[in-house]
Amino acid sequence: MNLSAAAISPRPIRRRTVPIHALTSCDISLPEAQALALVGPSGCGKSTLLLLMAGLEKPTEGSLWFRGIPLTQPRREIALVLQDYGLFPWKTVRRNVELGLRIRGERIDRRDVERLLAELDIAEKADVYPQQLSGGQKQRVALARALVLNPSLLLLDEPFAALDTITRERLQDLVATTWRKRKFGMALVTHNIQEAVRLGHRILVMGGTPGTVLGCVENPNACSPYYRGSDEFYEISRQVRRQLEQHA
Repeated sequence: MNLSAAAISPRPIRRRTVPIHALTSCDISLPEAQALALVGPSGCGKSTLLLLMAGLEKPTEGSLWFRGIPLTQPRREIALVLQDYGLFPWKTVRRNVELGLRIRGERIDRRDVERLLAELDIAEKADVYPQQLSGGQKQRVALARALVLNPSLLLLDEPFAALDTITRERLQDLVATTWRKRKFGMALVTHNIQEAVRLGHRILVMGGTPGTVLGCVENPNACSPYYRGSDEFYEISRQVRRQLEQHA
């Protein structure tokens, strides 16, 4: 698999752990400035595939490429957001958002940070601590910390799974709006069919042990305004559900 100038394009890969395979050979691509959603049951290798894309795991067979270069370690152009937020409780929201820049030794433009906090609707929380935030606000901070790095590829691993339905949908819409403004590549791991349809221009249906890609659903209007209530949204959701049920 190749994360390329098309942000991700293919070389068959396999990830193996002892004594079981985490992924069988898979061959996927992600064009520049498009979004890919990985959907399927627990244990089918979705998160393993995302960690391979982040450069945090290495395939035991095949190769992984990013913009024409083998991906053998984390890259500064790739940002990862996890389900558990990963915020430091002793740092304010602003300091948590700036953390990646500080670790990299990069210049911090306070105006850029303030604009991003405003874009994600958490500017008024800049000087409070994570324990004073709701789950949705914490996830906005985690997103801000990734986006302030100006990534060309944003990886999201079940980022909204712990949130209530309304908050979850609002954050999905926020990510869609942010993608339309910034046009980064994006890959999302989720169990939620409608979340995959809301945010993925291509939806990879995964399953099995070891995990494999069972099918792909094209979804060109993902991230569009008002898409959630359209007939096409529900038809694509039904297609994804049918593919999952065929392999259940």
